[in-house]
Amino acid sequence: MNNEKDIEMDSPLVKAIRQAYRTGQEDEALEPIVVVDSAGNPIGRFRDGDSVIFYDIRGEREIELTESLTDPGFQHFPIEKDIQLNFVTMIEYSSSLDVKVAFQTDGEIKNTLTEVVTHAGMKFLKIAESEKAIHIGFFLNGRREGKFPYEERVIIPSPEGVVNYALTPEMSAAKVSDEICARLNDPSYQVIVANLANVDVVGHIEDKLAILKAVEAVDGALGKIFEACRQTRRTLIVTSDHGTVEEWLYPDGAVNTGHTRNLVPFILADFSSEDPHHWDLQGKGELSDVAPTALKLLGLEKPQEMTGSSLILNYPDKDKARRRLLLLILDGWGMRQEERGNLIKEARTPNFDALWSQFPHALLEAAGEAVGMPVHTVGNSEAGHLHLGAGRRIFLDRVKIDTAVKDRSFYRNPAFLWAMEEAKKGNKALHLLGIVSHYSSHGTIKHLFALLQMAKKMDLERVFAHALIGRRGERPESGAVYVTKVEEMCRELSLGQVVTVIGRFWALDREFNWDRVEKTYRALVNGQGTHVPS
Repeated sequence: MNNEKDIEMDSPLVKAIRQAYRTGQEDEALEPIVVVDSAGNPIGRFRDGDSVIFYDIRGEREIELTESLTDPGFQHFPIEKDIQLNFVTMIEYSSSLDVKVAFQTDGEIKNTLTEVVTHAGMKFLKIAESEKAIHIGFFLNGRREGKFPYEERVIIPSPEGVVNYALTPEMSAAKVSDEICARLNDPSYQVIVANLANVDVVGHIEDKLAILKAVEAVDGALGKIFEACRQTRRTLIVTSDHGTVEEWLYPDGAVNTGHTRNLVPFILADFSSEDPHHWDLQGKGELSDVAPTALKLLGLEKPQEMTGSSLILNYPDKDKARRRLLLLILDGWGMRQEERGNLIKEARTPNFDALWSQFPHALLEAAGEAVGMPVHTVGNSEAGHLHLGAGRRIFLDRVKIDTAVKDRSFYRNPAFLWAMEEAKKGNKALHLLGIVSHYSSHGTIKHLFALLQMAKKMDLERVFAHALIGRRGERPESGAVYVTKVEEMCRELSLGQVVTVIGRFWALDREFNWDRVEKTYRALVNGQGTHVPS
């Protein structure tokens, strides 16, 4: 928290953010704040011919807002038809968007778990609620947008019209588990992959009681699924994509609503065998070992692209059985011995505890270099599902972009140069839009600073920053801190101004909640929001 002297020195914009905190708003769902001139006119709105660089890196939550700003045929809410923007995205959010892309991804990852299984003619079913639909689809399939032959998906809607999942921490776990249990009775599905979203989604909210309910809802669903697997003689693998609420407190006692670097569980209960306890497993591995293990259990050869290893130590060569497999992902469920701030341990989890104590298990690396991220960084759902499906380490876009900043090729990027040159020659504005955070899975303030420095070098005059904030893995009221840092950089460069601040809840939707996206659009284009003086 700032002291009184710091608060006195805050800009009007930062003071407005702090005032919103005092009224009960949090960074994630902060209502839009817009800077205006002395006459009350919004400053730095998107205008025809302006250039925009959307510098977020994850992509799946950025598609809807980008579409509203770039597609003249957009129909989901009224847009300004006469505004055409020179639009650049940091990475490719979707091949359908009419934008220039600064850093192309390496493309689809070949021979993923889904591809190998379906290529063998086996039916592959995926089940999740809509909050995690893209993870069991796009990311688990190696960034492939479409489905493979023999692949089916069942998506259960997450609770609708809910601004804060703390109000419904059970989410749709009961419906997801019911669907899983029903499909386990169909022997035609050789492989089912399912995701229980609660721990990750609710874990990003500073509400301990809601998180405990979310953990217990997942454990209750796990108990039903475990029994159904036993009755149908299905081989069950239980794992996770990253940790969250097992380390809910920082050392100083502040709440940590982000992801963690902790290990995640791997449990194997082979109910297809007479003795489901007979497997010996490696004690430790990483997420990229899950796909090779699953292929081993299915009697399928591991493709050469999969550099991960099977976790099973005593797999007999003569065992060529093609088991029917359920891979259950407890999203956000991390493992940590220490009890302080460990909401997994504090919650009632009799079903998980029973599986962990009775069946072969291991601990998996799910953060940092093990999931293609920089060393000592936390995991996330994108990287987690990507590695669960790929069976190998995949270096993510952040590493590529960080390297480009370091070797300075970032400042020669053709897409960035095009956007800035178009703004300069047309005497138009350059807008820098994206997450403002030290380290978010969607981006980093360091990339924004690099773009500001590039704009300075190119002698641009009108540069506006539009800050998306959201406290995930950040200290309380971190949005005000990061906006202050951007303002300080602008003063240091004598270039640029932060003119919009809005919570990521409104801007980064991925479930077609167009009312949220429209709120962001109206702020960026029409200046709708709480007005504060420049």
